[in-house]
Amino acid sequence: MNYPVVAEHVLGAVQGSWWSRRRRRDDVPPLPPGAVYVFRVGGNYRQFPEGMVFDPSHPDVLDASSVSLVDTRARMVEVVRSVPSVSEADNFTVRASFACQVIDPTVVARQGVIDVVVPLCAYLAGDSELPRVSAGHRVEEINAVRREVSHRMTAYSAIVPPRVAGMSVEFVSAEVHASEDLRNWEQTMRDERRSRELLRGQRDFETQDTHRIAELLSQGSDYADAFGIARERIDVPEAAARIHRISDEEAARRHRAAEEDRAHVRARETAEQQMRGEMVITLLRQMGASENYVDYHQVLEQVLKESGGQLAYGGDGPVPAVEAGPGRPGGDAPRRTGGGLGRPNDGFVKDEEDLLD
Repeated sequence: MNYPVVAEHVLGAVQGSWWSRRRRRDDVPPLPPGAVYVFRVGGNYRQFPEGMVFDPSHPDVLDASSVSLVDTRARMVEVVRSVPSVSEADNFTVRASFACQVIDPTVVARQGVIDVVVPLCAYLAGDSELPRVSAGHRVEEINAVRREVSHRMTAYSAIVPPRVAGMSVEFVSAEVHASEDLRNWEQTMRDERRSRELLRGQRDFETQDTHRIAELLSQGSDYADAFGIARERIDVPEAAARIHRISDEEAARRHRAAEEDRAHVRARETAEQQMRGEMVITLLRQMGASENYVDYHQVLEQVLKESGGQLAYGGDGPVPAVEAGPGRPGGDAPRRTGGGLGRPNDGFVKDEEDLLD
């Protein structure tokens, strides 16, 4: 950077008589804001009066052999120095800031301070204790190095203040930065952590959305349709038509299920009637083959009473006839189809062995 001397130009001699001598305006460069002219006249440096309109016929302008443009505004200047760490492969970078301002432009022009960074770098390099502050730390311990470097620079600038001829220089602050490799590594790790956190956050959001959708669906299709209509994702006529279609299908399904249940009940009742009929036929056959007296009329009344008055025969063809068996020995048996009024126990089976011959 060109600070505080912005530029320097050599000026040629002005020809002409003493009353017509005049330097061309193009020979002197334009003055930037905040800068002043310092002309070298013989062995002296003279500042052109600040705030005065430039006069090509001014004696200093006519007799000058060179001109310097000096910036007099206050500037913040940064100086960089590299200091070691525990590892020989890594270094810390100390960036010190100084507040600078020109207080004597002629001295600055005489010294030729084109770049004030040069003397400030020499000042910063003159602190022999600064490398020892950082040499005992690893690059990962940069925060501790920052504290110690800041304390050291504050003490050093108080004991040995920075000096540049013709300028006011004051130490402001010191920052410590890690090496470029470490900075790139930390940035890579930071980006990786952020990517993982972003992915974890996305998965958490997906899980929350999944739970929310599952809860929404568990409340039924009507609620889901209402939510879709509210979000303008579902058309109302389309949703109504689908709901009617589903209702019709459900009614038809219930009707088919009811018909199937009724058919099953009828089939079961028919099977039970057939089974009872077959049992009665079997019983009558066994009684017909028995030699004991049987009142068939009484038996039939009992069977009809127990079966509710309904009997069915499941076999093909007419109901088989039941032949009467021989009478009980030792006496005349009444008619088997009679009412059994001759004796108190007529019409009943006296013994179970009478049923099983």
